[in-house]
Amino acid sequence: MADFGGEMVEVDRGGDVTYHGPGQLVGYPILTVPGKRGGGMADTVAYVDGVEQLIIDVLAELGLESGRIAGSTGVWIDPDGPRPRKIAAIGVKLSRSRSMHGFALNVAPDMEWFSRIVPCGIADKGITSLAAEGVDAAMNEVVDLVAAKAAERWAPRGHFDRADVAWRSSDSDLSPFSRGEGPGSPIGRDGIGYGDAADGTSVRLLGRLAEAGVGSADPVRLKARKPEWMKVRLDHGTVFRETRSTLRDLDLATVCEEAGCPNISECWNDGTATFMILGERCTRACGFCLVDTRKPKMPDAFEPSRVAEAVARMELKHAVVTMVSRDDLVDGGAQAVADTVQAIRRDSPGVSVETLISDLKGDESALDIVFGSKPDVLNHNIETVARLQRAVRPSAGYARSLSVLARAKTAGLVTKSSLIVGMGESYDEVVQTLSDLRSVGVDIVTIGQYLRPTSHHLPVARWWTPEVFDEWKRVGEEMGIGHVEASPLARSSYHAGRAAREVSKGC
Repeated sequence: MADFGGEMVEVDRGGDVTYHGPGQLVGYPILTVPGKRGGGMADTVAYVDGVEQLIIDVLAELGLESGRIAGSTGVWIDPDGPRPRKIAAIGVKLSRSRSMHGFALNVAPDMEWFSRIVPCGIADKGITSLAAEGVDAAMNEVVDLVAAKAAERWAPRGHFDRADVAWRSSDSDLSPFSRGEGPGSPIGRDGIGYGDAADGTSVRLLGRLAEAGVGSADPVRLKARKPEWMKVRLDHGTVFRETRSTLRDLDLATVCEEAGCPNISECWNDGTATFMILGERCTRACGFCLVDTRKPKMPDAFEPSRVAEAVARMELKHAVVTMVSRDDLVDGGAQAVADTVQAIRRDSPGVSVETLISDLKGDESALDIVFGSKPDVLNHNIETVARLQRAVRPSAGYARSLSVLARAKTAGLVTKSSLIVGMGESYDEVVQTLSDLRSVGVDIVTIGQYLRPTSHHLPVARWWTPEVFDEWKRVGEEMGIGHVEASPLARSSYHAGRAAREVSKGC
């Protein structure tokens, strides 16, 4: 394949060799697949049949008749005629009743690629596309139609997450994945929809919540008292002040301060801090996050060395390095992360290093830079359940985050992710997300209660009790996740060193 400019990749799904490239729509439905007659092992045959029917229905909407061939998975044009030809290939995998992989529908790819392989191992039948069949349909039109039909089939109540990623044949091809410019402009002191809970929240954010089915909820009022378990005693003692002095002296930012973490006293008095590199300004504006979203400055080439010096001065045993999203940089900031890991290892060889990264827009080369630095823990936060992704973090997506974590696990790394709850999700949706994280091999998960940073951010839909967090911890660890840190005040880096040590002992 390399001779033709292609790459051969082995995957863990059903089917034989196939081709993926520009002009092809690849869809990965992530679902809980029921068992036969509602129980037992997932009914793979029924699920594959459902995926085929989805494509058949889409093609019918586009004016193209299609069907099945017994014993040959996929969707076919003229299946019973003299010249059957496949227009959509299907290859799936089920893990703990959760679906992975999916289908590839040929919209208008370069059909020459199929002549270089025996597609799906079937040598006596042809391959076709919408374009080859005379259907002039734009990719975005087909994507919208597939998404609508999939929602009708698998999400009849309207609760689903859609994550579009365009083929990277040019820099601009990634832009369709971004679903907005963040929270948007505030709507004033009176707010809408949520009464005083929405004081300052933007129309755009509230609209996305409504689309996700949260609009009719009765949220926590903006000025309501927090429950006792959400109250934190601040202790600005000697160690706290020394930690702050070190960070100021070296001109370093921490997510502890920039994101308004409630555990700052506990962690700083314990001599730990989560370093935030690549500046204090993020190119994304998530609905829950306090980090500054003004135009970022150019990265500081000396920042990795200063972080390493701080780690040495503080005599840390476990260093956590997080980053703002830097979609303005070619590599998304990946090299700065790798350089920081290397600098810490150079100055403090015995320290374990955890990196908390953005999705880096799913860019393979950027992710490989970070993976190649071999952090002891690779952390990427999925943040919320599938249904709320668009409202909570409009420039990211559930499927992409799972993909980043799966690729990190394939690279041999210990993986970690985090959930913030209290923004409108259900108990079962959190369990579903734990199952999804387990299915891609995540080793450590943290779950904490959302705290609204300002009146312009997403409202708090509810306070989850400590008992529920205990239950999520039990459920997640019974699934096989190595360590679940779940409590109202838990955050992504909370007790990070302890969690890493526990998981490494179990390996």
